[in-house]
Amino acid sequence: MTTTSWAQSANQDGGLRLFRFAGVPVLLAPSWWLGSAVVVVFYTPLVFRFLPGIDLPAAFLLAMMFAVLLGASVLAHELGHCVAALRLGLPVRRVRLFLLGGLSEIARTPRRPRHEFVVAVAGPAVSVLLAALCWLVLLVVPDEGAVRLLVLECVFANAAVAVFNLLPGLPLDGGRILRAGVWALSGRRGDGTRAAVVGGWLVAGVLLAWAVWGLVSDSPDRWLRLGGCLVTAWFVIDGASGELAHEQRPGWPPGLRLADLVSPVLQLPAESPVASALTAAAGRGVVLVRADGVAAGLLDRAAAERLAQRSPRAPAEFAAEPIRPESVLLASEPGEDIVDRVLDTAAWQFLVVDEEGRPSGVLRREDLRAALESYPAS
Repeated sequence: MTTTSWAQSANQDGGLRLFRFAGVPVLLAPSWWLGSAVVVVFYTPLVFRFLPGIDLPAAFLLAMMFAVLLGASVLAHELGHCVAALRLGLPVRRVRLFLLGGLSEIARTPRRPRHEFVVAVAGPAVSVLLAALCWLVLLVVPDEGAVRLLVLECVFANAAVAVFNLLPGLPLDGGRILRAGVWALSGRRGDGTRAAVVGGWLVAGVLLAWAVWGLVSDSPDRWLRLGGCLVTAWFVIDGASGELAHEQRPGWPPGLRLADLVSPVLQLPAESPVASALTAAAGRGVVLVRADGVAAGLLDRAAAERLAQRSPRAPAEFAAEPIRPESVLLASEPGEDIVDRVLDTAAWQFLVVDEEGRPSGVLRREDLRAALESYPAS
């Protein structure tokens, strides 16, 4: 992709980078460790139930392995989404594992219900396949012992990931499948979103009811169930609400050109005095470039003004906002994709580049918001 040269030096927010898959960074968020610790704490007592006579260190180790297997199952699921999206020409910013789940951050909203369906169903399909393969392994392993328990854990982890994600409510895959179906029938994506949001609220209600039932019936896994259900119900409600808000926000106004909103861009050495950089900016976006040719970031005017008051000759790089992959826009991107990116990314300014990866301007979030609010709709 032509924006790589301006994003390659950026730090990836969201966790530890594990590896790249087809050019997509795979990250492990800090919250994943917390979620895994919760799994280990609540799953260890169940190991004693499955393997009577096992000692505490061994039970703890098996619980840790289950947490890792669950994470690997979620990762395989998300990579299924990633492959499907890339095959359909939908760019993927990154794949993140967090708390008790994962997310494939697709940079462009599917424009057809068929594409929505294919991307959504790819993850559960991978999980079902892995669960089936692990079940076949059960046919050749001993009937008892730790090895069989580990294989059973693989079956359970992948089956649980598939079944949970197929529940018919956003932001789960089943909700996206439901949205694709309603969208295809009605011709309106918004109708599908509203139906799947209602499904998400119902799913959250069922999860909470199941957790309460576990407590009332004194189920052996009641505390694990309660913790998992509370977290996932919150995740579903928050995700469904976010999807609804996303659907209700204004789209790119007809007739508006990106060039109407972009400020000219100026490149300055990163070691330039901050006071000089502010003077040179004069209503333009400033890309600060290090001596090795790598972009240090975009000049943050507010931070630069504060720094200039204290130390006017300090390097302007000290007041730079890092240029991350998600804050780089192609000038040729569709307007709807630009709206999605700008409003979903925690940045106040975005570097716009041409097809050759050369900076052509800077887009400020506030300028886009003002245009969306004031530009006449068709």
